[in-house]
Formats: sequence, structure tokens, C-alpha cells
Amino acid sequence: MRKTHLLLITLSLAAAAVIVGILLAKESVPAEVTEAESLKGTSAAETAIPMTFEAESGQLQGDLTIGKQPAGFSGSGYVTGFKKPGDSVTIPVTAPADDIFELIVGYNGPSGDKDTELAVNGIAFGSVNLRKTAGFTEVSAGKIALNRGENTITFNTGWGWYDIDYVKITNAAKNQEHQVVKGLVNPNATPEALALQRYLVDSYGTSILSGQQNLNDALELKKPYGKLPAIVGFDMMDYSPSRVEHGAKSMEIDNALLWHDLGGIAAFTWHWNAPTDLIDSGEKPWSSGFYTEATTFDLENALADPDSKSYKLLLRDMDAIAEQLKKLQDAKIPVLWRPLHEAEGGWFWWGAKGPEPCKQLWKLLYDRLTNVHHLNNLIWVWNSESPDWYPGDDTVDIISVDSYPAAGDYSPDINRYENLVKLVQDKKLVAMAENGPIPDPDLLTKLQANWSWYCTWGGEFINDGKQNTKEHIQKVLDSSYVITLDELPDFSTY
Repeated sequence: MRKTHLLLITLSLAAAAVIVGILLAKESVPAEVTEAESLKGTSAAETAIPMTFEAESGQLQGDLTIGKQPAGFSGSGYVTGFKKPGDSVTIPVTAPADDIFELIVGYNGPSGDKDTELAVNGIAFGSVNLRKTAGFTEVSAGKIALNRGENTITFNTGWGWYDIDYVKITNAAKNQEHQVVKGLVNPNATPEALALQRYLVDSYGTSILSGQQNLNDALELKKPYGKLPAIVGFDMMDYSPSRVEHGAKSMEIDNALLWHDLGGIAAFTWHWNAPTDLIDSGEKPWSSGFYTEATTFDLENALADPDSKSYKLLLRDMDAIAEQLKKLQDAKIPVLWRPLHEAEGGWFWWGAKGPEPCKQLWKLLYDRLTNVHHLNNLIWVWNSESPDWYPGDDTVDIISVDSYPAAGDYSPDINRYENLVKLVQDKKLVAMAENGPIPDPDLLTKLQANWSWYCTWGGEFINDGKQNTKEHIQKVLDSSYVITLDELPDFSTY
């Protein structure tokens, strides 16, 4: 059992009991109108859309005001002043039918890329990314379900520092059959990796795989909910050489071996502690060395000089992680491999210098692990919806984002899903690689947000009853749309 009796001591007693039980079991059209003017006396079929609803006609909360400058807005003004929590505008929207519509947002983003938090009819509905603009423009917020007659669309501050001009509803395009093909970017991919990708493609659009970060948190779902997730997320963090030098130790590879024994899928990320130049102060300790603020390591300079010490330390770190990944390859375990995650946020050092150095680092890492270390069990998962950051189809198998809406917001994050589908022209799988609140399976199917999997972060995100209530977790795991551990096939024969 691969040292099972030793590994159990690294887990909680409850989690260990779950492992023992499972192992024993295994062995035994188009004219635009404004506002609601066309609804009176007409049927839904006779109502022309798109329909536009001006933000300045909405109800303002907080310190918001009606702006008149700069020019270029629609109607008589726009709503501005989104700076702090509590700032919101609620816009009345009259829909011609009970139906699914595409929501278009007219906005101005002079202060850089920002996010706004949406609510539809008073229910939280995820975020919308508002890219930096040089004037007023519009962006699709994805599909929404509206009732015939009166509805409301609310914009809450989120990141703030943007202007809202109007919302528009139009016919939602029907999802076409996905164009994802079976096969991986590595021509020497192992049979196990190919089998897992085939299964993910076969499941895409008809189900979503459940996932949980941290083996302990995953195993402790068994007792209250009766099921375990299909995927567990692990972290290479404490294998980073600059952490090992400070005494860090990790059991994540051993835990992944154990999870494989239970029949589960392993997903790995890497909170890569900077190879050198850790600040290591009271407020910025060595253990926070993956954060931009806790290191002075300059990725751009390191990559510019392959003879430099910094460049060679990058390779040293990659080699150290390759040594660990080889243990999984030797055990014939495929890995959903997601390094350099959340790069565009800039809070991790690998994204601090912008997209070009990060993409260069991704390609260097891909080449090092694939062509030098011959790691063929990896399914490469990129983690950004921004076209500027995308490293290219030739080194990416799956594209993903991390989704952290407000506590209790079980919306499907449809806007970000559709952004990802568009980015890869529907040729690659799309996944929710991390999440706080778990998207509601009913909304996933209703709005056709075909995420391949979700993976809830550990700790409070699964345990506090606020991010995800117990009732919601039970609903998700019991849903016929959600794949749990007991429903996975044997990938050695798939």
C-alpha cells in the first residue's frame, strides 16, 4: 500500500479512518429598442431585442454619482465613483420572456483592468472583468436567466475604479458541440495521461468533476456527505529548494500516491518560493517567498542572462520539482499540472514583470520538464483568461481560471467560462482550477457553463458554512451532473 500505515499519521484521525475504509473496500434579430417600451400590448415573440437600459436610471447606493465627462457615453450620463464596499447601482431591466439572455455591459475603464461584482434579481452572480479602455465601450458579461417583466441588475464595487454606462440584453447564442480533440501537446504522453484526457473530453459538457484542495479536507467530506471528490489538489510548495533550505518538509507526493490508490485524480499546483533574494523579515518571512512583496528576485533579468546565477537557480528549482514528479510517473500516475498560476494578478513573483517574462518562464519550464527530464505524465494546465498572457496552444493542454466570488455566491462564473472558450476557440478543455463557493449544478446546466472540473480551496472555503453551506455541499455532491470519486473509471483500462 506504499507505506500507507506511515502516511496515515500525517493526516487527521477522521481522514485516516476514511482511507482505511476505502482501501479495505477496494481490496475486497435585431432592431434595438431602449428600456421596456416594446413590452406593452405585445407578446414576447413580437418584442425586438437587443434592449438597452441606462445605468443613470438605476438606484444608486453609497458615494456614486452621475458623470457627464468624458464624452462618448450613451443616454444622459453614466454612473461613476465605484471606490469602496457598499457602492452599487441597481438597474431595472424588463425582459420580454422567461428566458436565457446575453448580458452586455457598457462601461469605461480608464484606470486599468478591474472587476465588478454582479447580482441578478438580488442574487449574487459572479464577477465581470472590465478591461482597461481609452473610452466607453462594451463587454459581454455572459448568459443570465431573466423572468418575463421586471428584473434588476446590480453592480457592486468589486475592485472598483470604473464607470457603468448601460446594460443591454440580447439573444443568447446556443452552445455548439465542443471542438476539443483527444490528445496532448506532448507527443510522448504516457498512456495514463492520454486516458485521463480522453475521459475529461468525453465528460466535457455532460458533467463536471468535483474537486477539493488538500487531501485532509477532501477525506473529511466522507462522513458528513457520504461521498468523496473525484480530484484532490496538491501543492509542490515545500519542495521548493529555498524552502527546503529553511527546513521545510512535504508529504504531498506520498499523499498523491495514496490518493491514487483510492482511485482519485491528482492535480498539482506549485507555490514556487523564489529561488533566491528572499526578504525574510518579520512581515515578509521566507515562507512567503512566492509572493512578489516577499522577494526581490527579478525574473526578467534572470531570463535575460542564461549564464547568470539567477537563471541557473531557476533551472535548479525546476530540476528539484522534476525529481518529485518522476515518482508519480514511475507509479503511472497522470497529473493535472498547473504551475505559474494566477500570474496576471501580479501578487506572485512569476507574474510581477508582466506577461512576456512569465510566458518565457512557462516555455522554459515546459521544455525542461518535457525534453530534459522526459516527464510525459503531465497534462499542462494554464491559469489565465487574458489573451495577453496566453503562452500558446503548443504548450497548453487545458485552460483555467481561479474563481473566488463572494461567500455564498454559487453562480457559474459564466462570463469567465465564455472568455476562456473564446480564447482557445473551443479547442481545449476549460476548468475552474480553484474556487471558493462551488457553482450550483442547476445553474451550470441552465446556462451551459461546461467547466470540466472545480476544485474548492481548503480550510474555511469548505468548512466555515459561509463560503459553502452544508446544504449546498450536499446538493452538489448528490447532483447527477457532478462526478464524485465512486463514479470514476479505471484509467488503466479506459
